[in-house]
Amino acid sequence: MLKIENLHAYYGKSHVLHGVNFEVRPGEIVALLGRNGSGRSTAAKAIMGLVHWEGHIDWKGTNLAGRKAYEIAHLGLGYVPESRDVFPNLTVQQNLLLGQKGNGRGSRWSEDDMYAMFPRLGERRNVEAGVMSGGEQQMLTLCRTLMGDPDLIIIDEPTEGLAPKIVELVGEYLTTLKGKGISVLLIEQKLTIAMTISDRALVMGHGNIVFSGTPEQLRANAGVRKEWLEV
Repeated sequence: MLKIENLHAYYGKSHVLHGVNFEVRPGEIVALLGRNGSGRSTAAKAIMGLVHWEGHIDWKGTNLAGRKAYEIAHLGLGYVPESRDVFPNLTVQQNLLLGQKGNGRGSRWSEDDMYAMFPRLGERRNVEAGVMSGGEQQMLTLCRTLMGDPDLIIIDEPTEGLAPKIVELVGEYLTTLKGKGISVLLIEQKLTIAMTISDRALVMGHGNIVFSGTPEQLRANAGVRKEWLEV
């Protein structure tokens, strides 16, 4: 579905990714793990056309080189940034409606589906997003992305700063997406949620993939965890 080969990415003259290779298959959750500064978020931004990159990124047979972020989104990729980026002066409902792409195909998801998944959003549908808690904003950003009917969601640090109960809810949400046939690239620093819901785990270090395997294989590899993951 998504295939990345020899990916290099840059911020100005700073060379951040050094020949990254990985893929995401249909209907699976792949965790991209690593410490801060390892290049995880840069990989997501490269896929979405938000940083300068070289190499090859293939999305369902389409080369993404040279495409703008909005063009990539219209191809069926959804991106949930770490910063959440809600529209603070718009209501929950208005934020959700802005997520619709109007790409001519019928969406698998409706506004009511979002409220069914996260009833708290339904309760606050007429509340401005800027006054909501961090957990509520995270739910809103996830749902706004889903309203665009993506086939793959790239989600960056969804559990950062959230209470354990909300973290569990996010994990259930992502598992639900997998059940609907949507692939997930989960970018995380914490192992808990990633090891619980992922089909495969990738570990980044110094701008490259240093481990690829199942969560069980990563759990058994104390050396990788200690060198590249444990703080």
